[in-house]
Amino acid sequence: MLIISTWSTQILDSFALMNTKIENIELFKVPPRWLFLKITTASGIAGWGEPLVEGKADTVCAAVKEMSSFLMNKEAQSIEDIWQTLYRGGFYRGGPILMSAIAGIDQALWDIKGKALGVPVYELLGGAVRNKMKVYGWIGGDRPSELAKGAAKRIEHGFRAVKMNACAEMEWIDSPDKISRAVKNIEAVRNAIGYDRELGIDFHGRVHKGTAKRFMQELDYLKPMFIEEPVLSENFRAFSTLASYTSAPIATGERLYSRWDFKPLLEQGSVDIIQPDLSHAGGISEVKKIAAMAEAYDVALAPHCPLGPISLAAALQIDFNCINAIIQESSIGIHYNEGADLLDYLVNPEVFSIKDGYIQRSLLPGLGIEVDEQKVRNMALIGHDWKNPVWRNVDNSVTEW
Repeated sequence: MLIISTWSTQILDSFALMNTKIENIELFKVPPRWLFLKITTASGIAGWGEPLVEGKADTVCAAVKEMSSFLMNKEAQSIEDIWQTLYRGGFYRGGPILMSAIAGIDQALWDIKGKALGVPVYELLGGAVRNKMKVYGWIGGDRPSELAKGAAKRIEHGFRAVKMNACAEMEWIDSPDKISRAVKNIEAVRNAIGYDRELGIDFHGRVHKGTAKRFMQELDYLKPMFIEEPVLSENFRAFSTLASYTSAPIATGERLYSRWDFKPLLEQGSVDIIQPDLSHAGGISEVKKIAAMAEAYDVALAPHCPLGPISLAAALQIDFNCINAIIQESSIGIHYNEGADLLDYLVNPEVFSIKDGYIQRSLLPGLGIEVDEQKVRNMALIGHDWKNPVWRNVDNSVTEW
């Protein structure tokens, strides 16, 4: 016999009576390079999402607007049906633009449902598996140098793990001297933070297979937490070769957008950590499924997040629910954040406070953040036109940024 408590019945009844039809959809392009989405129901519950491809904010904005005609007057609580319809209802699907548009919508719908029921999103996913989540902070910029002081400062601010770009632009096959100089920069950071703290090294897809072999081999003595995107994700079959040149875990996934993109990567078995982005890979609904796939292959999860507060809040909901989540990226103070930072858009920035390398699990409903809407509206008047740089080698050939 099924017994439901009086409290549970009251919650379910109040939710059933609540008008959760989508009534309004707004988009805000805000500095430094973000796009925020607000979905409001007929009963006045607002959910926030962050649909974005860095450098393509207007394009994703257009995609969300195209999807909005379908969303209006739909039941916001029907998250899975809406996700499947947005994904499968179009003849062409997948890719960074469409999946990022769906991601932001999905985040906002989960935020609404959590607020309507008065529980964090991770409770709706099955509950929490941890009380706090390890996080790492960025140091340096696109062309890393003089990083030791920056690393020490991050440690002072509560982080026990940092990540840095491994190098600047690289030739297809580059010189031993250039690799050695990059390794010396990374060594300086390792010496500054010690071996009792973690150091992630991001190749950023700038390095091609022939150079990556030597580069990874020379880095091994520094004991990286992981080596991220040693080559571009479309060349993931090279990972099986590159794995023999390092003892460090290999991480990738920020440029993969669905469980179908991750499927061949996991089947190959040469990646140790996947890094889906909650604002690119279909949102909470899809990343939950990707994480479960990874768990079946004994692969860890470390969501990519160099973005804003809504994206980070969504990632943390996944982290608290998924057993294979090991560490969370944060953009607090990242070098891209010029003109505004992650905490500037929150009424309750303390939810992202870092102590001894961890963010504590929030008990607040929905995504667990209170967006400063007036700040968002004011900053949207400023907007942004952020574009990633285009890099060229000394011979003027275009190279990876």
